[in-house]
Amino acid sequence: MTQATETFDQAKADAFAGKMLETLNYSAIALFSSVGHQTGLFDVMAKLPPSTSEEIAKTAGLNERYVREWLGGVTLARLVEFDPANKAYSLPAEHAAFLTREAGPNNFAFFMQYVPLVGNVEGDVVEAFRNGGGVPYSKYPSFQRLQGEETARVYDAALVDAILPLAPGIVGRLREGIAVLDIGCGAGHAINVMARAFPRSNFTGYDFSEEGVALGRSEAKAWGLPNAAFEVKDVSKLDEPGQYDLITAFDTIHDQAHPRRVLAGVAMALKPGGTFLMGDIAASSNLEENYDHPMGPALFMFSTFHCMTVSLALDGEGLGTCWGEQKAHELLSEAGFTSISTGQVEGDFLNIYYACQK
Repeated sequence: MTQATETFDQAKADAFAGKMLETLNYSAIALFSSVGHQTGLFDVMAKLPPSTSEEIAKTAGLNERYVREWLGGVTLARLVEFDPANKAYSLPAEHAAFLTREAGPNNFAFFMQYVPLVGNVEGDVVEAFRNGGGVPYSKYPSFQRLQGEETARVYDAALVDAILPLAPGIVGRLREGIAVLDIGCGAGHAINVMARAFPRSNFTGYDFSEEGVALGRSEAKAWGLPNAAFEVKDVSKLDEPGQYDLITAFDTIHDQAHPRRVLAGVAMALKPGGTFLMGDIAASSNLEENYDHPMGPALFMFSTFHCMTVSLALDGEGLGTCWGEQKAHELLSEAGFTSISTGQVEGDFLNIYYACQK
């Protein structure tokens, strides 16, 4: 006991206490940011001159007392600026560039919605810590909506012009007309974006979520896309030998209960010379190589509270969000892919894309 006391680093302890206090405040900022996105307050304030809480609430169509309390939190968080003489709040343009819907993929306020989403299943996750198993997908009722909104911004900005060209020659073939399958298509926006861009090709999306498939079909109908189709299907049971020229999987393989089975099915479903384009989280399979990842702790939070646990709920492998590039190469090679090239898209530090052929 004496030795432990003598070697106790008080400065280190004080710094850590400060870090934990800062973490508590940042947790509050995350929730305030989520509310600001959902209520449209950031979007409203970006277009207003310095305004009182009454003026902001009236413009946003919201309750003033709640708006005033929210403004207090985001002001102390330094997201919003406050003029005490005029009781006026303003959102700097430099902050709006990362907090509003007009920011597109740079809207970090959108991502904060995942914090309360996973918080809703905290008790279930704690129970899984004690007894094993996982939290089923049905416990995340708003996940499809959030995921659809998140990925739509990326697909609209980069899918056709930046992501697909990472697979050599595929854009030209899509223009000519080929058969394409997207597995784990979610709300189907990627399928619809591609179907609209390449009307001579035929696109099919598979997902086990009825809600996601319904959203994809609805959007395809609204856009008038006869070359886009969707089906509720367990992609671990894919049995369609030699049917597709291109198969895509965007941020879905690490969620799969049986990723090896899925990848083997993908390899089998490709025609000779076909391409598998897989987008997944850019991280290392070696924990110590992720210290400087800009979203390291957040990725493990997403994994623990969603990606890993939904896989384990199905008695799956539970790869986790940060399965990493090395593990991805291992599983792709195991599935039979002998040519694997990787690339990233400017402005998208979160994902790495694998262009694979047998």
